[in-house]
Amino acid sequence: MTGRAARLCATIALAVTVASCGQPRQRPDPPVPAPAAPTVVPAGPFAPVIRVVNDAVTAHRMPGAVLQIGHAGTVVFRQAFGWRRLPDEPGLDGTPAPGEPMTADTIFDLASLTKPLSTTIALLQLYEKGLVRIDDPVQAYLPAFNADNDPRRARVTLRMLLTHTSGTGGDLSRQGPWGLTGPDQAEGLRRALTAPLEFGPGEGFHYSDINFLIIGALVEKLTGEPLDTYVQDHVFAPLGLADTRYLPAAKACGPHRIRGTAIVFDAAANPAGPCPPGAWRTDLLARVAPTAHDDDTPGLNPDFDHLLRGTVHDPTARRMGGVAGSAGVFSTAADIGTYAQALLDRLAGRPSTFPLSRATLELMTSPQQPGRSPGQLDAARAAERQALEKSPERTDPLLAPNYPAIAGQDLRGFGWDIDTELSKPRGLVFPIGSFGHTGFTGVSLWIDPGSDTYVAVLANVIHQRGGPPIVRLSGDVATLAGRALHLYGS
Repeated sequence: MTGRAARLCATIALAVTVASCGQPRQRPDPPVPAPAAPTVVPAGPFAPVIRVVNDAVTAHRMPGAVLQIGHAGTVVFRQAFGWRRLPDEPGLDGTPAPGEPMTADTIFDLASLTKPLSTTIALLQLYEKGLVRIDDPVQAYLPAFNADNDPRRARVTLRMLLTHTSGTGGDLSRQGPWGLTGPDQAEGLRRALTAPLEFGPGEGFHYSDINFLIIGALVEKLTGEPLDTYVQDHVFAPLGLADTRYLPAAKACGPHRIRGTAIVFDAAANPAGPCPPGAWRTDLLARVAPTAHDDDTPGLNPDFDHLLRGTVHDPTARRMGGVAGSAGVFSTAADIGTYAQALLDRLAGRPSTFPLSRATLELMTSPQQPGRSPGQLDAARAAERQALEKSPERTDPLLAPNYPAIAGQDLRGFGWDIDTELSKPRGLVFPIGSFGHTGFTGVSLWIDPGSDTYVAVLANVIHQRGGPPIVRLSGDVATLAGRALHLYGS
């Protein structure tokens, strides 16, 4: 190890140690007066990362966040910023309470990050067992998808679902009261399987939750198990993810009550006792970052305008009972890092607990959209280089000029984003060919096998009313992290 590398590692180790200490776990009873949102003095190679996130908290772009960065098999940075729950929002029991500082072990609603972390892996495990073929039509497995023998629907394949090229719309219709006073998974799946095609199958990238609702239904049909049970046993458990799971209210164990389809902590109800297999304990709600106030269907929704905490924010997944192929998983930065590191290890041929083979994982993380060609990655990289040369002055100098690099050429893996309009969390240092995903609640994960690096940003941006999307911030963090690690000559 060179002297410079040794100094960098020592500084990184110090950053991780400082960032991980002094974060007491908050308990709702009795309330503890919360200090002001913590300010960290920038120091070491990750000072620019710390600064840009602190600036976002100070500017009220988000209440708080937890960041974790891994490189070369090591967690090189982890830190909590700002607030888990804002001081002007109700406490765990719904009454006024001091704010809660963010802690490194905070549990976040992953929203659409559920798609690659959970649902896609489950389907690809069935692919490895020979139970599905990626280019088979959806109707071969789920006849209700094309009950009327529509020739356009007959062309939709599993590949198209996995790459958001099926032609389905963005989300289900939530017209009517279904799933508001109690979960109605059957109605949600019926609507998903009969949702009209809004675009031609295979003709372009159109992000759609419906695609992954259908994949979740297929996993349940072929395994004979609820989706949350299957992924807990076959995805999360093999990886050792202790704080990662779906949180369906029907499987809650401990003090709580149900309001509509939302779980509410209630110390006087359902006292803690032995929990049945598959249940989750409600004492973890104290670590969950609240998201937004429930805004689904005023007048019909018993939970309307109440703060969601431990209940999935996505209204479709919520109406379906908290478990869906599109959203519903909760996790921590540490668990996301464990997942990402296992994935990197598997791709590199190192010992790994990742629950897919290396060959399947290479498929998952490379361009797989219909019409793909071997030269697309190289062409996109060349286009990005040319755009950077032509646009030295940009609104955000930490981001590339264009996402995707070539207009109309959207690159998607199975479940993963590679180069589309959603790729800003890649930043500027990681090359096109790295991959990642975001979640509406304010979370993102970007993974770069070429440099053996991942960047996880878990924020509670929508806990702040009117909080703006933070994909640009995630991209800024990725760029600054890459520079701190001197990746690709940066």
